[in-house]
Amino acid sequence: MPRVESTPMDNSCQALCRSLVTQNGLQPEHVDISQSVLYTSIMGLLLVTEKERELQLGSGQVGLCNVGNTCFLNAIVQCLSHTRGLRDYCLMKSYLQDKHSNREPVLMNEFSKVLAALWECDNGDTTVNPGMFYRIFKEAVPHFSGYSQQDAQEFLRFLLDRLHTEINRRPSQRPAVIPNKEPTYSRFRISEEALSMWQKHLDRDDSKIVDLFSGQLHSSLHCSICSHYSNTFDVFCDLSLPVPKSEYGRIVTLKECLDLFSQEEKLDTENSPMCERCNRRTESTKRLTIQRFPRILVIHLNRFTMSRYSICKSSVTVSFPLTGLDLGPFGPVDCDVFF
Repeated sequence: MPRVESTPMDNSCQALCRSLVTQNGLQPEHVDISQSVLYTSIMGLLLVTEKERELQLGSGQVGLCNVGNTCFLNAIVQCLSHTRGLRDYCLMKSYLQDKHSNREPVLMNEFSKVLAALWECDNGDTTVNPGMFYRIFKEAVPHFSGYSQQDAQEFLRFLLDRLHTEINRRPSQRPAVIPNKEPTYSRFRISEEALSMWQKHLDRDDSKIVDLFSGQLHSSLHCSICSHYSNTFDVFCDLSLPVPKSEYGRIVTLKECLDLFSQEEKLDTENSPMCERCNRRTESTKRLTIQRFPRILVIHLNRFTMSRYSICKSSVTVSFPLTGLDLGPFGPVDCDVFF
């Protein structure tokens, strides 16, 4: 690839951007100024820095009261509170302009109040009571009624779903009309099919929750008899990864969990779906890959396995990098993704 030389105008543009950063009191690491900076981004930088000024935030290092076996709730809310894109969206109440429905976003309002209290810079509180937020959540999701222990991943899924419903930018859901096309195993055809399915999803469901947390899984099924490939695409908001067995206390890496999640699985005739070409159940292989990565990837470690008579929990330690997690091998061909 030929090298692109910087022009004097490029250098002047970068210098002006850095000047704006300094004047607005931002640290250099908070702003990414690329070599191919666009001149129109200068105005965008001004707008961004003005929004930063609007949010006067504290440290965010504030606890949540336990209102009755709500450790699962506290853990999830603290994680979401430190997800900057969602936090700022809630604190600035941008969802009031985004939502299509005329109904009051009751749960989103209460959730935003909890985040505002956690990030209040001068109230001096060391804990925040999420009781009202939890009460409204239980009204929306009666499954969580009572004061028994609940699953954190299940709570996260229900919470994101309810928040999305309240702030959906689209009108009431319409069934998607999916054309019946003959599937083929082509990189370009798969990409087109995946993009089409993703667009159909956005036609029904489009919100800040989708912007941040939604991705797309690609399931490929290969018939061992006729070599026919069948592709399906599903939207996900978290990845539930199996944990490999470990002997002698060996630490397992997150990459090993991802390898196990994406490895080919052989299906016998009893467990395999109907082959579209053979028109019968055949032995096949199935593989999962991530077709579209979300901006915020939520990973759930599935530590429970079920046997015929019992449920076992794995207590294996799983290590993971804080930065630089290479997810390229688990995406489409020639994918280069780091988290």
